[in-house]
Amino acid sequence: MKLSSKLQNLPEQFFSNLVQKVNAQIAAGVDVINLGQGNPDQPTPPHIVEALQTAAAEPANHKYSLFRGKPELKQAVADFYQREYGVAIDPETEVAILFGSKTGLVELPMCVLEEGETMLLPDPGYPDYLSGVVLSGVHFETMPLLEENAFLPDYQALSDEVCEAAKLMYLNYPNNPTGAVSTAAFFEETVDFAKENEIAVLHDFAYGALGFDGKKPRSFLQTEGAKEIGIELYTLSKTYNMAGWRVGFAVGNAELVEAINLIQDHLYVSLFPAVQDAAIAAISGPQDCVAELNARYQSRRDAFLTACEEIGWPYVAPEGSFFAWMKVPEGFTSSEFADHLLSEAGVAVADGSGFGACGEGYVRVGLLIDEPRLREAVLRVGQLDLFKKTIKNY
Repeated sequence: MKLSSKLQNLPEQFFSNLVQKVNAQIAAGVDVINLGQGNPDQPTPPHIVEALQTAAAEPANHKYSLFRGKPELKQAVADFYQREYGVAIDPETEVAILFGSKTGLVELPMCVLEEGETMLLPDPGYPDYLSGVVLSGVHFETMPLLEENAFLPDYQALSDEVCEAAKLMYLNYPNNPTGAVSTAAFFEETVDFAKENEIAVLHDFAYGALGFDGKKPRSFLQTEGAKEIGIELYTLSKTYNMAGWRVGFAVGNAELVEAINLIQDHLYVSLFPAVQDAAIAAISGPQDCVAELNARYQSRRDAFLTACEEIGWPYVAPEGSFFAWMKVPEGFTSSEFADHLLSEAGVAVADGSGFGACGEGYVRVGLLIDEPRLREAVLRVGQLDLFKKTIKNY
């Protein structure tokens, strides 16, 4: 018995390797400040937990869920999009309930591409996008996200051959790992580009609630014509600190939504009904917790960047998400710098090259600890002899 070629070809779990390195340092007695994670550090708001507790006591919720999710949850999703973004969603045909948005990200290429067909991925980008590529047996081309272009793809830089071959494209704003956000003009350009080249679009809106300086991140579906060619994936993991609950949804183009629903008919039934009831409480209930969480990340971002200014570590201020994308000094690769920070300063960051070739030269910092420890982490970096020697070479 051996693993199938698809499983053998799956990319190495980048974050698993990082966790192993961090745990080894902790086991050796090092006081590690872990800025490499992407796991929310705050608890789920009490009213959502209470909703789950109540729903879990209902015998009706102990049976198999309805295929494709509860109508009440799909209606709540439609109401959420109307309230938050002014986007009309048909709960019957334009909503798919997901076991976390990662599920939809991996499933969609299997749903709409034949083996060997081409999709476009951002570089740098969320590493698990590649899982869907391998499991679907498809080919991918990358769209570089460069600092000089505000970490937005330049469609004009793609060759005619790539544009003609591509059938599906992934975008992600606010962006992991760069912290960049999209503009209305870029999303309009995306719709025009997708229509001209007959490319379906998936917008990964995992960090949709997290925007800084009073600017609310835009939904792709707010763009005229977006539903004609695309869907958006939303997760409750970041907005409501529900990462372990594994609940999200896809909304938008009815054909793409139906494709996801169809494959999930064969893979699952649907989420535990009590979790669906808690999700309704999250997106339909009081939203003060979301505003408070966003303010917390803004405060952490500002504290981190102020500390970076004090030691002379240059940055591009993130406009959304809970990440900062930091340059590596000359003389280091991203991997070398990340390892050096962990071994010499007890500060864990994510190696930028783990997010793609265009991530080389950067490390990703997670703003997922309180401000005093964020500041301490930066001060530790500033005290490193090699950092002091190379800071002038940024």
